[in-house]
Amino acid sequence: MVSRVFSGTVIGIDGVLISVEVDITPGMPGFNIVGLPENAVKESRERVVPAIKNSGFQIPPRKITVNLAPADIRKEGTVFDLPIALAILKAYGFVRGDTDYLIIGELSLDGCVREVKGVLPLALSLKKHDEMRGMILPFGNKDEASLVGDVKVFPVRNLQEAVLFINGETEIEENRFDILSVYREGQNDDVDFKDVRGQEHAKRALEVAAAGGHNVLMVGPPGSGKTMLARRLSTILPPMTLDESLETTKIHSVAGILPREKPLIAARPFRAPHHTISDVGLVGGGANPKPGEVSLAHNGVLFLDELPEFNRNVLEVLRQPLEDGHVVITRAKSSVAYPSKFMLVAAMNPCPCGFLGDPYHQCTCSYSSISKYRSRISGPLLDRIDIQIEVPALKYEHLKDVTTGTDSRTIRERVQKAREIQLLRFNGRKGIYCNAHMDSRMIKEFCKIDEKCEEVLKRAVEKFGFSARTYFRVLKVARTIADLEGKDAIDAPCIQEAVHYRTLDKRDIFR
Repeated sequence: MVSRVFSGTVIGIDGVLISVEVDITPGMPGFNIVGLPENAVKESRERVVPAIKNSGFQIPPRKITVNLAPADIRKEGTVFDLPIALAILKAYGFVRGDTDYLIIGELSLDGCVREVKGVLPLALSLKKHDEMRGMILPFGNKDEASLVGDVKVFPVRNLQEAVLFINGETEIEENRFDILSVYREGQNDDVDFKDVRGQEHAKRALEVAAAGGHNVLMVGPPGSGKTMLARRLSTILPPMTLDESLETTKIHSVAGILPREKPLIAARPFRAPHHTISDVGLVGGGANPKPGEVSLAHNGVLFLDELPEFNRNVLEVLRQPLEDGHVVITRAKSSVAYPSKFMLVAAMNPCPCGFLGDPYHQCTCSYSSISKYRSRISGPLLDRIDIQIEVPALKYEHLKDVTTGTDSRTIRERVQKAREIQLLRFNGRKGIYCNAHMDSRMIKEFCKIDEKCEEVLKRAVEKFGFSARTYFRVLKVARTIADLEGKDAIDAPCIQEAVHYRTLDKRDIFR
């Protein structure tokens, strides 16, 4: 007796259709699973047999062989419990209906179907298989799968219900989900830039960063508002498109952190890992590679507070995702790529004690300790951060000021206008959506400057010793400033402001 049903697995953030084949033969009773299964899949046999028995199906003891094809793809997770159980019941004759569904779900010992992760990529994969009739999946995953509007979703609560539905003995209403209303509701922000008092220079720098997609480093004493500013950056970024939202949701689904009550990530993510994080936790990895914080921040903001406290090896692995917009994780058994196009926002104290340059506190650090503290951040990483600004301690008049500043909505409108200019400029260039994505050839084409600008930039290069990468990044920031001002060409004030955003390149910062 041979039977077959269909399930799926996730490779990276893409779903792959898997055929679950079951062969039942006379002989010594046994239960074997082949087809490159991981431990969680091998353990399915300990869940499937009790679940079948406790669901009211009596099967005689036989030799059961389960094959997960194609056999050269590694299978992991608990998604195969339900399809294996249905394939066994089909081989024994309990399941008689059409099984051309993508079936996923974990089984409890009493036959209940538990929710699993990675549902959205599997639902999206069905678009390539018109012959499939839809998905049979856990009730708790129904809304996530329904984000793919043209895929029929049939949620089940237990194994018996799945059997009755396939046999046509009961009906399950196809799950519907209003993705547009959830998308609009999810864009509401809980924080706003109007809550930030003072720090007008820092607000302007973050507006420029948002307009051009530039990375930012804020330097200032404790309590100056660096974290507060960073948490509000995502509120002035342009709203995510529906495609961006689905791509971000796929990553969170694969990582298993997608909330049931929030099946769609509609607001730009904000990730703030602790400085004790490992390199694997930051960029992803493991024996079976999983997405890290840089991928979970895709299309959003990655905030690294207390930047020098991070392990240097951890910071160095940021180079590839910052440059390429994706991270490739290679292991002996597999290689996967995760998207990681994010804005990096970092914060640090000016010195180990945090009070260098603070008019209200005395700095107790020596020059050598300050240099050592700063050297924890490599030059190549600093070169990849377009905007570096000082965030000084707030004065009393700012603290007592009860007037509200410009709100996030107003700033976002200005940012969106600048982004629209950039989209028209880069029309037809794949993967280039803002000034921060320009390569050296595009910089030469779109960041042309006159003699007056060249003189200003020359003096800055000679005074501060800018590297070649810094030189080009100054031009990109200047181009963004000009876009915010509605200027067709970069002028001297744009260059001067862009140079002003290179705080750590000024040699007198420690004096």
